[in-house]
Amino acid sequence: MTKGKKIFKTMDGNTAAAHVAYAFTEVASVFPITPSSPMAESIDEWSAQGRKNLFGHTVKVQEMQSEGGAVAAMHGALQCGALANTFTSSQGLMLMIPSMFKIAGELLPGVFHVASRTVASHALTIFAEHNDVMTTRSTGIAILAESSVQEVMDLSAVAHATAISSRVPFMNFFDGFRTSHEIQKIEVIDYSDLEQFLDKPALLAFRQRALNPDNPVWRGACETGDIYMQHLESRNKFYDVIPDMVEGYMRKVEEITGREYHLFNYTGAPDAESVVVIMGSGAEVTEETVRYLVAQGRKVGCLNIHLFRPWSEKHFLAALPKTVKRIAVLDRSKEPGANGDPVYQSVASTYATMADAPQIYAGRFGLGGKEYLPADVIACFDNLEKETPKNHFVVGIVDDVTNLSLERTCDLSLGQEGLHACKFWGFGSDGTVGANKSAIKIIGDNTDLYAQGYFAYDSKKSGGVTVSHLRFGKDPIRMPYLVHEADFIACHRQSYVHNFDLLQGIKDGGTFLLNCTWSKEELEEKLPASLKRSIAKNHVKFYILDAVAIAGKIGLGGRINMIMQSAFFKLANVIPLDLAIGKLKDSVVASYGKKGQHVVDMNWAAIDAGVNAIVPVEYPAAWADAQDEQTETMEHSEFFKTFAAPMEALQGDTFPVSIYDGWEDGTYPLDTAKEEKRGASVFVPKWNAEKCVQCNKCSFVCPHAAIRPFLTTAEEAAHAPEGLETKEALGAKELNFSIAVSVKDCLGCTSCVKVCPAGALEMASFDEEEYKAKLWDYLVELPQKPNFMDKKTVKGSQFEMPYLEFTGACAGCAETPYAKVITQLYGDRMIIANAHGCSNVWGGSAPTNGYKINEQGHGPAWANSLFEDNAEYGFGFLLGERSNRQLLKGYVDDAKAVASPELKAVLQDWEDNMEVAEGTRQRSDAVIAALEKEKAGKYELERVYNMKQYLIKRSTWIFGGDGWAYDIGYGGLDHVVAQDENVNIFIFDTEVYSNTGGQPSKATPTAAVGKFATLGKRTKKKDLGMMCMSYGYIYVAQVAMGADPNQFMKAVTEAEAYDGPSVIIGYAPCINHGLKGGQGSSQLEQKRAVDAGYWHLYRYNPALKEEGKNPFILDSKEPKANFRDFLMGEVRFASLQKVCPEAAEAMFEKTEKDARDRYESYVRMQEVMAPKK
Repeated sequence: MTKGKKIFKTMDGNTAAAHVAYAFTEVASVFPITPSSPMAESIDEWSAQGRKNLFGHTVKVQEMQSEGGAVAAMHGALQCGALANTFTSSQGLMLMIPSMFKIAGELLPGVFHVASRTVASHALTIFAEHNDVMTTRSTGIAILAESSVQEVMDLSAVAHATAISSRVPFMNFFDGFRTSHEIQKIEVIDYSDLEQFLDKPALLAFRQRALNPDNPVWRGACETGDIYMQHLESRNKFYDVIPDMVEGYMRKVEEITGREYHLFNYTGAPDAESVVVIMGSGAEVTEETVRYLVAQGRKVGCLNIHLFRPWSEKHFLAALPKTVKRIAVLDRSKEPGANGDPVYQSVASTYATMADAPQIYAGRFGLGGKEYLPADVIACFDNLEKETPKNHFVVGIVDDVTNLSLERTCDLSLGQEGLHACKFWGFGSDGTVGANKSAIKIIGDNTDLYAQGYFAYDSKKSGGVTVSHLRFGKDPIRMPYLVHEADFIACHRQSYVHNFDLLQGIKDGGTFLLNCTWSKEELEEKLPASLKRSIAKNHVKFYILDAVAIAGKIGLGGRINMIMQSAFFKLANVIPLDLAIGKLKDSVVASYGKKGQHVVDMNWAAIDAGVNAIVPVEYPAAWADAQDEQTETMEHSEFFKTFAAPMEALQGDTFPVSIYDGWEDGTYPLDTAKEEKRGASVFVPKWNAEKCVQCNKCSFVCPHAAIRPFLTTAEEAAHAPEGLETKEALGAKELNFSIAVSVKDCLGCTSCVKVCPAGALEMASFDEEEYKAKLWDYLVELPQKPNFMDKKTVKGSQFEMPYLEFTGACAGCAETPYAKVITQLYGDRMIIANAHGCSNVWGGSAPTNGYKINEQGHGPAWANSLFEDNAEYGFGFLLGERSNRQLLKGYVDDAKAVASPELKAVLQDWEDNMEVAEGTRQRSDAVIAALEKEKAGKYELERVYNMKQYLIKRSTWIFGGDGWAYDIGYGGLDHVVAQDENVNIFIFDTEVYSNTGGQPSKATPTAAVGKFATLGKRTKKKDLGMMCMSYGYIYVAQVAMGADPNQFMKAVTEAEAYDGPSVIIGYAPCINHGLKGGQGSSQLEQKRAVDAGYWHLYRYNPALKEEGKNPFILDSKEPKANFRDFLMGEVRFASLQKVCPEAAEAMFEKTEKDARDRYESYVRMQEVMAPKK
């Protein structure tokens, strides 16, 4: 640094980019998308704290309704002379492309900070790939890339500075998650140094060019073909100067930091003959491997690309040794059908007209976040040195279909001397990841050690597996890949001992800490033989502690993070224990202070307890030869055995390409989540038959369909496994009634216990209840009994098979119960279009799926397109079905001419009722059965039979959250419902962007604190239902099943029966709300919301108007509960008193007034719409 002592801080790539971006930004127009949202969240938080940019002001942060809206606002702000920037990824970047052409064409110096991520194709993935960035190549945006968190800090300023000086907008990108979320100890560039990058004359000229009525101009003209091309080519000169300009600003970075950067940074032998050209985080892996190979005497090198556009052939050629004979160009993107991917094409074209050019070979790596290891680098160099190198190869996978892959032939470890590597196996929402982030910052910010952290997740929501990978060392850590050799491993979930190879890669003599409820004496019985062998053969120092019991005693529920973290500091001995504990307690204040002193005190107690609760385990030498016991295993489908099970065990990296034969298009089977049996919860519900009143509410509200009522005959009950309790079924005396729990699928949220009106459920230890797993397996295989009740009632619906179970949703999720019940009513004929968001993640994350099929093979057909177009996508379902059914109707007419009288009658009955939902399955079955008897040899009948899937009247549903329906997809939703067609829309209204971490949507009410709303949201909730009702022909309902389950059932059945568009808005309290009663209280929270007048229940049914009745029914009563008490029960509101006490009271009053005004408007509507006498 130019002034004073160097400043080191521990942060991730997003924070590093945000630090620099804040300095150069006046307006930030944003929209949340993973993994770039944290950049905008930091900007918003710093602005709220009063941080000043280089111009002495706080940044104006404006959340928009979509990425298209964010870039449009950025475009407008730039045109009016403000430095405006944005942050995005993947599909969000795609939505910005049209405006990017405009911003570049108008030479406006904006900067797009991009955490590069895969653009969804056959499937959605949120991890690193460069195809989003590569899609923008023709926009005219300059593209600068970084390889590490330190590079993000150093080079982001180059992007901003060059944009201002050159007038060309820049995209500053780095790898999503791999760099955006990797935590490193880095040197921070102070704002006083960043000011040196500010080209003040160029900035003044930019402001003077802004649109100005005092000096008006005309921009954005319509041009004809005779002049457009010349105008386009006139901008070449602005791009020609960029390479040297970037080099100049890179020299300034070197002057300030001492770190040397170029457009192309070369690492390797000065006389290298083989070179890998690469961009992004893979460059660090390649550079470190090259250093190792050069030390072994190999003539190899690596060229790390920083400035990708404009491409400078001059600088590229100058960076490479003249001795180079062969080059492998590695792309982190795929352009199907091309003769090379984008980086390769740039390199190949550089040599296109040169004599004696080196041979250029193309390769791909890291697609979808695939690990790129030193072994892959060696494979690339080994390939180059072959007599006939493979071209267009891939690394990191086994391609046994087109045979393009290079084999990993070695297992190279490049760790520095004294490096300490750790792995932590956690359970989503138990706080493990957050605690490890604190540990990294404690060590990095308070010692001379460098620290690195990366966090891997499975596809579940908060109930999934997390693996934290931490490294600590005396030198900068350049290892952007997972920990494969660990000194310390901790497992925070005892069930994992049966599911994963926890100690894979542990060093000899390493340390293993297991959180479990078992005593030392029970370990012999409880631990699997494979784990015992790993412990003994690797001479592992083994410790246990019961963090669950400690957390329960303190009052932290399942939050064991601080207990385990303090135990880690004691056992790992990375830094002095007293320092670690003191700093860990400081981090508690920073993280939980806004939740109140009581929460802080509980976490402090947890830290102290963790240090003192560790139990060392002395194990016998015989463990090294422990024999696997023969255990009963459930029968699995071939899909689960060959695909899902290995992936669940985190072995997906080993899959060959051929595993996808037959389902290359992204198709997956349904009904596979039932095979997982994760046993994730430490406590599960236990049923007391004597107390039970058979209301079925427990089953009704269960987010995972893990507790259900079962009806059995006397004979079935007699043959049941151990654990079956029964009582006479009310209303069906010939049957027994039981409540059973799938103990291995329950997540222990306690929703069922909390809604039980008779106290017939209590939470019990999983170990005590595990034997009942066999009972569940027995009961679900029994024949489905005819429903003796009306399935359209709360109780009756639960005797129907749920077509949604055991999803990856959070424990206590309020979305899945809505969807589950809808499938119980219509699941065998549903077709679902699902927007991106939580319902997409819990509804469609590989490898398993919770949507089910019945004995006949029928069930909900589910598909996902994008975030912004879901309504239109679902509408397309309806159009496609209608087209095929009309075709089928014509075929039926032709078939009647050759059919027997019996078949003709059946076909006529179908045709007369083809648009009637009631009985459609029975009529379909009748037609199929009749056709099968006489279709042979009759073309007209065969033709109908071949389209039998269109015989049923499908129930078309469009699922999505408020971020989709209120914001990014509202235009599409509005257009679809305006068509007056028969589609059903269900909106899971969490009042926040749940899946991206808690940013406000237009469904968020005034005063709610969230990301992008650090000081609370200032505007009221959008009344989407009222807007839909204004059409007059749309069925609209607002529901909260936890408040009034009967009203919810009426709304769903009325909506599905209505011959036109329907919109149901369901209140879904979310983990982002911070319910003080815990997420397991989400159903009770719905009742609190309605009782306080925060949420209102109503139904608007246009069909009633035709019957001379009032179409609007206000189901909510006059609010009686205290509104303020409701607000204070959620952290999202209560925390406003701490973060913005001066404004909190006024905002709370506004929130209450907004809610009261809504209720009064509904009362007036009910009065106005009442039929005139």
